[in-house]
Amino acid sequence: MRRMKKPRRFASLRAALAALFLTSGLAGAAADNAPTPGAPQAQSPAVATTPSFWDPNRTPEKPDLSGLRQIRFLTEDDYPPFNFLLSDGQVAGFNIDLARAICVELDIACTIQRRRWDLLIPALNDNSGDAIIASLAINDETRGQVDFSGPYMLTPGRFAMQTDTTLKSASPAALADRPVAVVAGSRHEAFLKAFYPRSTLVTFETPALARNALKNGRVQALFGDAISLSYWLNGAEAAGCCAFRDGPFTDPKYFGEGVGIAVKKGNAPLRHALDYALARLAQRGVFGELYLKYFPVGPF
Repeated sequence: MRRMKKPRRFASLRAALAALFLTSGLAGAAADNAPTPGAPQAQSPAVATTPSFWDPNRTPEKPDLSGLRQIRFLTEDDYPPFNFLLSDGQVAGFNIDLARAICVELDIACTIQRRRWDLLIPALNDNSGDAIIASLAINDETRGQVDFSGPYMLTPGRFAMQTDTTLKSASPAALADRPVAVVAGSRHEAFLKAFYPRSTLVTFETPALARNALKNGRVQALFGDAISLSYWLNGAEAAGCCAFRDGPFTDPKYFGEGVGIAVKKGNAPLRHALDYALARLAQRGVFGELYLKYFPVGPF
């Protein structure tokens, strides 16, 4: 079987997220729709908004769990804050806590095994594990190899600006003729070209260079991945220079369909059990608590 590469929309963030996470102060912690581009909705940068991926008015029906004795989760360890290693060598992160919460909700035993990223799907398909919880992107390529639970996270785009900016919003009108930093060749650049044609795009090779341009005042706004930006804004590197402005933007054409828990093709009983557990965790507020624990400056 052909091995999976890291989905392109996550690959460029791995090193940056690791550095940002380690300097954000979170590594030692006890570990909806998008607005239209012409009318983004303002959001306070000091408050993390918990996203919702489940209908709060629908009570999920509990599936038959009699045939489910345990769940062997597979994950990786180098995509903080979702998966990372503690100083004692134990794997931790949002995905790890979510997996454990699922097992508590289902009242079932579970194990969590680490694998190299490119070995996760092969390990699932050779029955070395039952489910992958490692921020695996839902797309046509991955759906051809595994089945997914419903999405439990998105990777939206967002604008950041200096905290003392005189700009009132990040609308296309407000940013007309304004310099906006973005990573060259990224989905964020494609989005700006489509919906912010009057902005002056200033492209950079890496997210770090784009962030520095905003911090140093070379540009008036930065548009990029909200997850990596949230850690930068919360960390020492940003030094309080900047904050989110408007958004988030979650158009799947540009920002993907989200991430889900992967199971072996045809394993409907486990997939239904995972969907039930995720919905119940959201209803009981557990998902929100985990989200705020790892995303104090939320990407949403």
